[in-house]
Amino acid sequence: LDMALLSLSWHSVNKYELNCYHYNAVLDACAKSSSWRKALALLSEMAQGKVESDTITFSTAINACEKGCEWEHALHAFSSMVQSKMEIGVTSCSAAISACEKVGEWEIASLILSVMTLQRVEANATTFQAAISACAKAGKWEKALQFLTATMQSKVELNAISTSAAISACEKCGEWER
Repeated sequence: LDMALLSLSWHSVNKYELNCYHYNAVLDACAKSSSWRKALALLSEMAQGKVESDTITFSTAINACEKGCEWEHALHAFSSMVQSKMEIGVTSCSAAISACEKVGEWEIASLILSVMTLQRVEANATTFQAAISACAKAGKWEKALQFLTATMQSKVELNAISTSAAISACEKCGEWER
């Protein structure tokens, strides 16, 4: 991360015109090191410097927040992305849902899945697994089973993590026979 930040700074000092590709590379380093504060600072810096962001910019910032267990910041970045009418993708949605999963915010995870449906963005195994796990953490076994069913009805291959999370949701609520 330090090298990426140093490179960005060097380019700026030497009057190179920075674009989203420069920032995206540094944001990726932020995500890999869970440096969510720096990622959000870079987003702000881009806006102030009138550097146009793209889907990758926001997806990577959301990912950094998710990895840093900052679900509210991840959702704020996701919301900014949606409000700016930027094209959302499975990567940004999955990262936002994963952020919700960490704290059991199943309702928001469900809302993001609805946005995905409206935007015709196909969920993947990570998306469904995170949504099911969010339900499991919140003890919402019925919703976990709905997401498990949706996974089976989609083209997504069901994985052991999703199945285990759904079983865990049922177990927590004494609904293990489901």
